[in-house]
Amino acid sequence: MALNVGAVSRMLQMRSEADQVSVFALTLFVALLCACIVIGHLLEKNRWINESITAIAIGLITGTILLFATKGKSSHVLVFSEELFFIYLLPPIIFNAGFQVKKKQFFRNFMTITSFGIVGTLISFAIISLGSAQLFKHLEVGFLDLSDYLAIGAIFSATDSVCTLQVLSQDEKPLLYSLVFGEGVVNDATSVVIFNALQKFDLSRITSGVALRFAASLSYLFLTSTLLGVAVGLLSAYIIKKLYFGRHSTDREVALMILLAYLSYMIAELFSLSGILTVFFCGIVMSHYTWHNVTDNSRITTKHAFATLSFISEIFIFLYVGMDVLDIEKWKVVGKRLGTSVAVSSILLFLIMVGRAAFVFPLSFISNLNRKSASHKIGLKHQVIIWWAGLMRGAVSMALAYNQFTRSGHTQLLGNSIMITSTISIVLFSTMVFGFITKPLISFLLPPQKQLSAPSESELSSTKPLWVPLLPNGQDAQPEINGHDVNRVGSLRMLLRTPSHTVHYYWRKFDDSYMRPVFGGRGFVPGVQSSPAEEVLQ
Repeated sequence: MALNVGAVSRMLQMRSEADQVSVFALTLFVALLCACIVIGHLLEKNRWINESITAIAIGLITGTILLFATKGKSSHVLVFSEELFFIYLLPPIIFNAGFQVKKKQFFRNFMTITSFGIVGTLISFAIISLGSAQLFKHLEVGFLDLSDYLAIGAIFSATDSVCTLQVLSQDEKPLLYSLVFGEGVVNDATSVVIFNALQKFDLSRITSGVALRFAASLSYLFLTSTLLGVAVGLLSAYIIKKLYFGRHSTDREVALMILLAYLSYMIAELFSLSGILTVFFCGIVMSHYTWHNVTDNSRITTKHAFATLSFISEIFIFLYVGMDVLDIEKWKVVGKRLGTSVAVSSILLFLIMVGRAAFVFPLSFISNLNRKSASHKIGLKHQVIIWWAGLMRGAVSMALAYNQFTRSGHTQLLGNSIMITSTISIVLFSTMVFGFITKPLISFLLPPQKQLSAPSESELSSTKPLWVPLLPNGQDAQPEINGHDVNRVGSLRMLLRTPSHTVHYYWRKFDDSYMRPVFGGRGFVPGVQSSPAEEVLQ
């Protein structure tokens, strides 16, 4: 009996110590997140340094301190988990991207964006996979089989254009911004879909049948994931429009939007679909229909809630990347093969640059053939920026690399350790070095132009209400009175300028006739005021 009591006491003590470590880890990360926000605010005017670079730098400093404090045992207090990334951190980032996207520019350049994001990613995947399989044979990188080389192609095809997007302006360069932004999201989704599809096939013998099944699997994942996101987005719009939650409390509206958005991602993961595509298109549909069915308070709240969750998730990821660079366990396994790790990183960087150039310039040329207006063509300088924007690697590459080459964040195999350290090195180098060069490169290639005397379309619409700046990017906000759009003349003038046979024209006609009367949207639902209780609280 005494032994049992002693064993129970030791178990309780160990659990208490583990809980204390978890509390310390969370406390440290919350404090570091606060530091990133404060320092990022102080450096806001310095466009050379953005939040990603700041978070990585703070992570490096913290990792160095922890390394000395633990006498070289560890540089971080949290073990990287792919589940943590894919289940909790990635969904708000991708959803906010869809929620904030300028839909007109996105769908106007939809074919170009999808060709870059899907065809371009496949080209980059093939070049990186084949190149690494051939070049790594001359290096002692340990055992890597065919599935590993194909996974490497998927891992390093995933771009992270956050540094470029923080410099570009949607209003000044809408075409370039929409191409970089849209291609980045579709590219990440394609990379994850390829990575997941590779794990379902027997790659020991690649035949024409396996290749056809692989292509069919990719098409199925893209189609079903997109339709699921659209369906959940429409469901949220219909429920909120019919049940009219704003009569009592906007809290229910906000909670329902957040939970349904997350539900779409989890359903996709449950059925082994692409959660990235699902939640992205769910965000687009919600911003087009659901967002206009809620009260003014809910619009403001959801706009900032989604942006805040996305911002915290991005900072958390880059903070951990900075700390994980100094993980002593992985570098110990690499040991005397440090030169090999550097060579692998250099080869991969070269393949990334070649793979990126192999599709950006040819696909841009093909896209320009279908663009009649010279102002809508993708110029050479724009192509260089699009190529540069996709050279940076970030959180998605890290998560896929850990998924392929580690178990719960740990590995003792030489080949796996080299790939993890190389991935960390590429993410760090591309974000820090390429990120620093992004601002002067864009300023050199596309210097800011002085405003012309003629007023722009944005200046003409000077009668917008005060809450217009709080609208998601890309919303064509126009004042509504009693549920009717009072600026129809401007919309009619814009339509008359556009050829009547465009896809956008037919979509707007279908949308106004069938979709918006059922699911709501701008101009098709009455303005919903805040509940009386909320007005009293205000």
